[in-house]
Amino acid sequence: MRKYEVMYIIRTDIEQEQVQSTVEKFQGIITNGGGEITKHDLMGKRRLAYEIEKFRDGHYVLVHFNAEPAVVAELDRVMKISDEIIRYLIVKDVA
Repeated sequence: MRKYEVMYIIRTDIEQEQVQSTVEKFQGIITNGGGEITKHDLMGKRRLAYEIEKFRDGHYVLVHFNAEPAVVAELDRVMKISDEIIRYLIVKDVA
């Protein structure tokens, strides 16, 4: 398994319960695929550096995890089609 880091921003016009269910959905993709979450940080609502899709704020989430590349590909696919996500980035963690 390789180490990865994903940072994603959730829209602010949805309810807090839906924010939590979105976070749990992405955690489930990692763990159901045999991955292991080593660190999870829900950073809360923050102002964006610039407007994205008419949003000025977003709920930031940072996750460090170990997984196979197939799990990361599935996570990437689901994040691309998810309406709740404004922006995301998945990188290999070298630390």
